[in-house]
Amino acid sequence: MSKLSADAVSVFYEGPAGRVQALDAVSLDIASGEVVVALGASGCGKSTLLGLLAGFLAPCRGRVLKDGVPVAGPGADRGVVFQDDALMPWLDAIDNVALGLRFRGVPEAERHDRAREVLSWVGLSGFEKHRIQAMSGGMRQRVGLARALAADPAFLLLDEPLGALDALTREKMQSLVLDIRQKTGKGIFLITHSIEEALFLATELIVLSPRPGRVESRQRLPFAQRYAAGEPVRSIKADPDFVAMREAVLAQLFRHEEDKHAAAV
Repeated sequence: MSKLSADAVSVFYEGPAGRVQALDAVSLDIASGEVVVALGASGCGKSTLLGLLAGFLAPCRGRVLKDGVPVAGPGADRGVVFQDDALMPWLDAIDNVALGLRFRGVPEAERHDRAREVLSWVGLSGFEKHRIQAMSGGMRQRVGLARALAADPAFLLLDEPLGALDALTREKMQSLVLDIRQKTGKGIFLITHSIEEALFLATELIVLSPRPGRVESRQRLPFAQRYAAGEPVRSIKADPDFVAMREAVLAQLFRHEEDKHAAAV
């Protein structure tokens, strides 16, 4: 079992008004087969935390570790999917998915075979030759997910990739994320602003405080496991336990806003 960890990471940066702290001593572990979701208000450091795990940023304090070894930069063991699909509009779906393998020198036939395989995982068999600009937002995000999967990373890091989708497509994509987790056993880290999405997808939910981001609470959740066991999505989200948890987390985030307003007065 592989593990990606943040060990008491803190991040500072220089802003127009001086030094700003984005994260303060944040720790978490993402193991194979787990979905760790970070939830919090805008500006709490969620994207900074994902950037640390991806190796795009280095912590000012603390460490990021992959199986106990310090992370020194981006790597093929960590696939990233962004809110903006970041696809190449002049390429078709199969060549977008195979792009990373092409850069690694994988022969065309081999990389296309792999691209077809992962496109089938995300429900896009038969769309291999479709141009990106002819695809819906949900289809483009599926292509982005397939591209991240093509390199067979140990971990998927998802930077709010479902935020711009309509409600129905977003729920289908949430189910797809859990289907991929069940099929591949990969560890997944997701940041989101949606409480419902966080509760449904997370095996562990981490709520970050307003800046500087600190882990204010963390809890294990059963809802992703219930989906894996075959319970329908609508049944899970209508369950009184799910609704009560949603209201509790919402109240927690509202307290953040009230505290921030009181501090500003």
